[in-house]
Amino acid sequence: MTDVAAIQLTSGPNIQANLYEVANYFEEIGKLRSKIVVLPENFALMPENDNDFLKYSEVEGDGPIQNFLKENAIKYKFWIVGGSIPIKTKDRKKVTATTFVYDDKGEVKCRYDKIHLFDVKLPNSNESYNESKVFSHGKKIHVVETPVGITGLSCCYDLRFPELFRMQLKYGVETFILPAAFTEQTGKIHWDTLVKARAIENLCYIVTACQGGYHINGRKTYGHSMIVNPWGQVSAEISSGKGFIYSKINRKQLHSIRKNFPVLNHIRLLKDK
Repeated sequence: MTDVAAIQLTSGPNIQANLYEVANYFEEIGKLRSKIVVLPENFALMPENDNDFLKYSEVEGDGPIQNFLKENAIKYKFWIVGGSIPIKTKDRKKVTATTFVYDDKGEVKCRYDKIHLFDVKLPNSNESYNESKVFSHGKKIHVVETPVGITGLSCCYDLRFPELFRMQLKYGVETFILPAAFTEQTGKIHWDTLVKARAIENLCYIVTACQGGYHINGRKTYGHSMIVNPWGQVSAEISSGKGFIYSKINRKQLHSIRKNFPVLNHIRLLKDK
């Protein structure tokens, strides 16, 4: 038995094809008797045009993508962290990039809307992104009890904002989960450093599930899904392309590290007065 698995994909604009591929990985992971499975950002839809996020968006609680996750959580009796799904808002021109956490009975235990939107132009490149054109940003941090302990949720670009992760510590977080679709250009320079930094500075596990490879829309994502322990050591990683990784989460070791290396008790500047 393994505690956590993370799937890496190279998703395209065909939702059914993407879900079919995910279903095959679920079947393989089910044989490992994993307790929780993490999917990448945009796992069900990596469109050629961002307006398709609006076209294929779902109402919270209903839709083919959400139903798929619910059914498979029940079928394989594991928890699923559903990457990101475009969910309708009151503004018909905006959706949220939403992560739903399903328990092994298919019930939604938590919803997180991506807070930090990727509105950038990459240096020395014609590559640019404007997520806020179709996405509305989330406003709240969310922490949920899962089979890998108290779990903090985030998504992709959130990784660059350490205050989000530090704020989650107030709720006793032990594991961070981060679906992502990091660009190739930024990923090859920043990804490894950022992921390990979030683990080390908070003495937490971090589990990332990524897009990795060339997409039909011309985008290239970095991949490198990884599971990192609180000491910054990588216990599992996949570079580019498709596949999945898995690992145990040793909560006893985590709390031993925190006890013997009490850096979190030495925080001064951000302590509540």
